[in-house]
Amino acid sequence: MDKNIVIITGGASGLGLELIKQFIEKNYFVCNIDRDFEKMKVLDNTYRENYKGFIGDISDNESVKNIINEISNLGNINILINNAGEPSFKLPTKYEKEDIDKCFKGLQGMILFSTETLKVKEEKDLKIINIMSSAALRGNKQEAVYCATKWGERGYTESLKVAYKGTSVKVIGVYPGGINTEFYKNSRDYVSEEKQSTFMKPCDVARTIIDNVTNETNLTVADIIIERILCNF
Repeated sequence: MDKNIVIITGGASGLGLELIKQFIEKNYFVCNIDRDFEKMKVLDNTYRENYKGFIGDISDNESVKNIINEISNLGNINILINNAGEPSFKLPTKYEKEDIDKCFKGLQGMILFSTETLKVKEEKDLKIINIMSSAALRGNKQEAVYCATKWGERGYTESLKVAYKGTSVKVIGVYPGGINTEFYKNSRDYVSEEKQSTFMKPCDVARTIIDNVTNETNLTVADIIIERILCNF
């Protein structure tokens, strides 16, 4: 029970994968939850120590309960990072119910994983990191449902902060701008490959998050807003 455990949802690729790599480098034991079976197999073979993968649906209540209970038997859960989520970038009249359901899975997973982790930790000595998007800070023309989800995640995050103010449970909201990952691969009519190439590197974003989350000072970081530097020369 001496392992310091970080739980990361949606860690099979993109920012989540970079977080896994960098936390393992810092000697944390990382538990990753994702539904991509093939990518998870690769991770299992790559990280044989300090890592355990769980294939599951983050919006399935029983699955989340079982995963958190199993993780709690591996060691001490220090950090929960709610990272998983899917986008849907369309004009307002183009959205279908399946787009809405897809976007809202991230919010459901955030709530379910936070709830179950808080229970096993008896509501103490835990950092909850909710990774959202700059879409949680503003509205965007082709992101109505995605923004609605992210604003919901922001509301949940702010409510957790109030609920656990003055306790050993720390809640941090993370609001990154565009990151150069597979996140936009099905949205080329909205984000071209050329535009995406100007986005932030996931390794840099992961490092910024970890530096703030694991700092040794007697300070609390409440929000992390990460944007790329736009230079006009």
